[in-house]
Amino acid sequence: MKNLRDVPSPGPEAYDRARAALRTAMGEPVATVVRPKRWFSWPKAGVAAVGAAAVAAAVVLATTSGSVPAGPSDAAPPAAEAPRAVETPLVKLASAVKAAGTQPGDASLIVNTKFGLDNKPDLYYTIYTDKGEQFTGDSEKSLVNAVAKGQGEPATPYDGKVLAAARLAANGDVDKARIAMITAGNNALGVGLSPAEADKAWADAQAETAEMFRKIGKPVPAPRPRPTGKELENLIDNHLWSNTEHALFANAADAEVRAGVLKLYATIPDMIVGKTTVDGQAALTLTPPPAILGGSADVLTINAGNGLPIREEIKSETGQRWVVNYQSSRVTLADVAAGKI
Repeated sequence: MKNLRDVPSPGPEAYDRARAALRTAMGEPVATVVRPKRWFSWPKAGVAAVGAAAVAAAVVLATTSGSVPAGPSDAAPPAAEAPRAVETPLVKLASAVKAAGTQPGDASLIVNTKFGLDNKPDLYYTIYTDKGEQFTGDSEKSLVNAVAKGQGEPATPYDGKVLAAARLAANGDVDKARIAMITAGNNALGVGLSPAEADKAWADAQAETAEMFRKIGKPVPAPRPRPTGKELENLIDNHLWSNTEHALFANAADAEVRAGVLKLYATIPDMIVGKTTVDGQAALTLTPPPAILGGSADVLTINAGNGLPIREEIKSETGQRWVVNYQSSRVTLADVAAGKI
């Protein structure tokens, strides 16, 4: 997409249609790892090919709108209630983060450096303002230019929902926040719905996907059965992990968002929290169970003192490896416009 600067950004409807198509093409309802769009760089290709692929992949990789409703039709779908959050290391850290408060500024900046299969660094800059506007760039210069020219974009409804869910968790209602985070993309998983409502959610998702494939002239995929039991639980936790991760990467420097993210991570069953050091600083590693990631491995490393993301390492089932380093800070838009980052 960086090579397509003259191509206008797709609208919300295009994103919705692309999401519907790609999530099915990716094989849902099998549990899939959902990637934030900023992890990826796109190969050179024709405008049409890159435009279509990038729009579709960026949306699905940035969100978790699965197309899988819940449970058998004669039973109520799960409410995805959070396990009781005891004083785990993540909960303790969340309390300390919230108590410390957010640093001065009117926006949060996150700089990520992605190392892909070729091990070459790819930088990406994102500013999320306290007013809900986003600025992006692939260098300090392009970010400064975007801010100086006022080329921000309103945050998407999805961004607003995941951040609101994180704030809700930070302020105490973890059970409600967990459901809100899981369903931030939509509630096609049927979380907390009645059997009839879950049936309708499934039917609507299938219809949306079929219509998208018809519009692009592709064969309509065969309807998929609804998952149940452990498969459904894993899908729910997959969406929780992915949506929560998106909230962290979108606005990590906001203490309230970060505290809520930590509390929500603490509710994922079998999450492994380890201790390590990174460049001399104490850190924690968060490793979700592979079952919720479709067999892939994902290790998120955060600062043990403030919860800020430091690094993420992802390994696919086939052994492919990606590493992303993160730097998060509070900034003032006026300073950024003046070239001070």
